[in-house]
Amino acid sequence: MGVSRLMDLLADSREVIRNDGLLLLQQLTKGNAAIQKIVAFENAFERLLDIITEEGSSDGGIVVEDCLLLLLNLLKNNSSNQNFFKEGSYIQRMKPWFEVGDDNSGWSAQKVTNLHLMLQLVRVMVSPVNSPGATSSCQKSMFQCGLLQQLCTILMATGVPADILTETINTVSEVIRGSQVNQDYFASVNAPSNPPRPAIVVLLMSMVNERQPFVLRCAVLYCFQCFLSKNQKGQGEIVATLLPSTIDANSISAGQLLCGGLFSADSLSNWCAAVALAHALQDNLTQKEQLLRVQLATSLGKPPVSLLQQCTNILSQGSKVQTRVGLLMLLCTWISNCPIAVTHFLHNQENVPFLTAQISENLGEDERLVQGLCALLLGICIYYNDNSLENYTKEKLKQLIEKRIGKENFVEKLGFITKHELYSRAAQKPQPVFPSPEQMLFDHEFTRLVKELEGVITKAVHKSSEEEKKEEEVKKTLEQHDNIVTQYKELIREQDAQIQELKEQVASMSSQNEQMQATVTQQLSQIQQHKDQYNILKLKLGKDNHSQSCSQGDGSQVNGLQTEELTQLKEEVEELRKQHALLQTLLKDKDALIDSLRLEAAQPVEGSARGSENTELLKELEVLRSQSQSQSVEIDQLKTEKQELVRKAEAGSSDTVPSSAGSLDTAKLAELESRLTAQTTETERLKEETKSLVKSRADLEQQLASATSTVAILQTEKSKLQTEVQESKKEQDDLLMLLADQDQKIHSLKQKLKDLGETVEDEDDLDTRDQTDDDDEDEEDVED
Repeated sequence: MGVSRLMDLLADSREVIRNDGLLLLQQLTKGNAAIQKIVAFENAFERLLDIITEEGSSDGGIVVEDCLLLLLNLLKNNSSNQNFFKEGSYIQRMKPWFEVGDDNSGWSAQKVTNLHLMLQLVRVMVSPVNSPGATSSCQKSMFQCGLLQQLCTILMATGVPADILTETINTVSEVIRGSQVNQDYFASVNAPSNPPRPAIVVLLMSMVNERQPFVLRCAVLYCFQCFLSKNQKGQGEIVATLLPSTIDANSISAGQLLCGGLFSADSLSNWCAAVALAHALQDNLTQKEQLLRVQLATSLGKPPVSLLQQCTNILSQGSKVQTRVGLLMLLCTWISNCPIAVTHFLHNQENVPFLTAQISENLGEDERLVQGLCALLLGICIYYNDNSLENYTKEKLKQLIEKRIGKENFVEKLGFITKHELYSRAAQKPQPVFPSPEQMLFDHEFTRLVKELEGVITKAVHKSSEEEKKEEEVKKTLEQHDNIVTQYKELIREQDAQIQELKEQVASMSSQNEQMQATVTQQLSQIQQHKDQYNILKLKLGKDNHSQSCSQGDGSQVNGLQTEELTQLKEEVEELRKQHALLQTLLKDKDALIDSLRLEAAQPVEGSARGSENTELLKELEVLRSQSQSQSVEIDQLKTEKQELVRKAEAGSSDTVPSSAGSLDTAKLAELESRLTAQTTETERLKEETKSLVKSRADLEQQLASATSTVAILQTEKSKLQTEVQESKKEQDDLLMLLADQDQKIHSLKQKLKDLGETVEDEDDLDTRDQTDDDDEDEEDVED
């Protein structure tokens, strides 16, 4: 808990304690990842940022500096704390630090120090040594919250101190490095000039200007490198400013500035421009081929010269070492992995003799690096040679090396590059940091290229022609094998597509087959139904013919049949009448029960009894409803039977002569119809009464629900009152206990005083004295 206690000091109201706590935490967190993690998870970021804001951010004093130093200790080389800082949305809180006004004159030394540390804090979060995922996430957050835009505002502002401007350029460089969105935004930033110029052009003007400070020029070069890192779109835009079709004579472009710096008298400008142009070609075969189209007008009256040729011309003129190193790095980057560029380079008859002469000479220490780079360039010409030029095929170039230089000597000279002391320094980190301009020789990306090519060039030089032929045969075999594999892959893809199409056809045909089978089944069932209907009609037709013949022979059989059916109907009607009377009595009982329930609803009753009666009433109503429905069904059946009898009677009367028995049946039928009508009317009345009973039941249920809710409310209030009474009783008991304790204490104190010889009056004496005083006052009042 020691660190936790120390963290509490940051919240101390005494500034002296807080400030000394900051200094102590600074010393504790230096190089100790465990303490750094504990401090971070003790909410250090929140507290430190609050202190910085309270003290005035960049305009604050030494306390802000101490807070920033502690933040740097917590975040530098600590991925866990960096992730915690990002996830806690603390990056967004850094944006107000960089809000500078229009008037930037008269910056205090403390403000410069504070802003410098703030910029370093931003760089820690997006440092190239961090994991790519964490860096990319922080870059995205910085763009979304507007921090990158604020930094670009400082970059283009006037009156900013030189060291702050340099650090801002370095910070912007690492915020946009490898991030396409941030790089696109930076490309759209314009300087506040008339006419407006892109920020990239303004920065390049500073880089190729020898009057600018050295550290500022290095920072601009780093910014340009970061802008082109993994940015093929930006590389294309830079190279396009050099092509003849896109050159604008009225404005200065990035390409013009780079060409101007490449061929100026200042060796540092030559080196910076060469490295910048090499980064525009890094890992981009298209731009390497496009740059071959660039033509330069060297002087009036002379034909234009290609950029590649002009670079080799300057090399052969024997300029300064820094210039030649820069041009050789540009050429190596340009023609590596680009056979067309190699062909263009070898096409100039003077280039190969110049390189062999440079490598074979015994020069001083300063020239060894140039010899190594010339060996690398010649080795690239061998390794990436497509043998399109008869005079400079791979085999002829190797023979030339063996005759003029010697293979061992060539490999030794090639090794001069990696053995140079400045090579290892440049290979450590991408930012170009040099103590002096003279030591500015190697670029970080170029060291990676050398590491990649040194081994393969050494093997290519030592290989014999037979080995190369074998390799070429193997390559051809592999290519043929790859072609065969590719053909088979295409064939398999085509077959897969055909199989897929056939599967789809089979699926569609299967669905059609199922539909057809369903249709056939349906048609078969319809045919069977038609057959059954035909057979039924045939039987009915035979029965009708038989009944007609029988009626003609003996008509009394039909009348006898009708008489039996009418007797049966009478019995059924009588039974229905009894059932109707029974239903009426049941309805009267229910009416009486409902009336009694209505009377009881007016008085407060228990909910359970009423619920049981309502349940019984519901059951009986359901019974009535079912009986009524069954009675309706029976009435419908009687109606249908009556209609059939009437139809048969009419058919019989048309075939035979009406008799006295027929007239009697007709009268009975009429009587039966009247009874049925009365029964139907009675049934309708019963239905109406049932509806009214259901409605009254609903009203009773509603009244029961309201009474139940009232009882629940009263019970709730009663429980609340009981709770309050219990609480008040408890408070009274507590007060009584307190009073008893107090009395006991007073009594013990009086006893101690008596033991000590003091006179103590008891409560009874005090009460007697008070009463005596009251009597004396009453006597005085009487006398008055």
